[in-house]
Amino acid sequence: MNIRDLQYVVAVAEERHFGKAAIKCNVSQPALSGQILKLEDYLGVALFERTNRKVQVTPVGERIVAQARRLITLSDEIVSTAQSAKDPFSGPFRLGMIPTIGPYLSPLVLSAIRREMPDLSLTLIEGLTTDLENRLVNGGLDGAILATAPDDPHLKAFALYDEPFWIALSNQHPLAKQEVIDFKDLAHEELLLLADGHCLRDQMLDVCHTATGDAKANTRETSLETLLALVEAGDGITLVPALTKPTDNGGRGSIVMRRQATGTAGRIVRLVCRASFPRPKLLTRLASIIRMNVPKTRVGILN
Repeated sequence: MNIRDLQYVVAVAEERHFGKAAIKCNVSQPALSGQILKLEDYLGVALFERTNRKVQVTPVGERIVAQARRLITLSDEIVSTAQSAKDPFSGPFRLGMIPTIGPYLSPLVLSAIRREMPDLSLTLIEGLTTDLENRLVNGGLDGAILATAPDDPHLKAFALYDEPFWIALSNQHPLAKQEVIDFKDLAHEELLLLADGHCLRDQMLDVCHTATGDAKANTRETSLETLLALVEAGDGITLVPALTKPTDNGGRGSIVMRRQATGTAGRIVRLVCRASFPRPKLLTRLASIIRMNVPKTRVGILN
């Protein structure tokens, strides 16, 4: 039994398909299937139920997959520890970002990261908060940019910046001419929301319900950019993080973005990682680069 065999097992458990798992592991399907059969024979238990339609993980397989993930993570950290001893700012680094941060933060910081750490091989992975936290704990990511504090005790966070929310509405809206808008004036407006799983959705609901006690929420299974297109069409209003607002309004001539009166609505953006991650100097530098390259006129920098 070796790490490669465990990687095959985890891939099949995640993909529920031997062919897709083989592609993920960059190996032929017969080779992957053969190694898993040898491992099952060695362990004396079946890890998977195989049918023509699907692959199902057995109960004992579920437990072994969980243990395999921990061993793979430990193996990766051994490699990272050795890498750190040579150069903590080189080698692979897998960074997750949630969809309401990635498209707006990445263009601001990626060139600076490449310039400051040219030997770092950075891979960006987008996903929802719960998925990214799980991948961090299981070793599938090295860090993640999130807008909520992690609950898992194995994770720690570096606060990066405090990002206020702006109110986005059509330029034909009666309140569009006001530079600052009170949430109470929006009590009966239709609030466009992202789907369940987006932390921004929950933050928006909390803000609006606290301020007005009344919010007509309309959930859309779509992206923040599509919500803005709906606002542009006059189909409702939404709240957007400050980095979403381009300096030149991004060509959205039919949308205005206004500050809210209290100035308290917003979110704290964090760099989250495993507490055991063996390259702490890399995390510290990455956090510093991000803080230095986000516009201070739109967010508050945290240390």
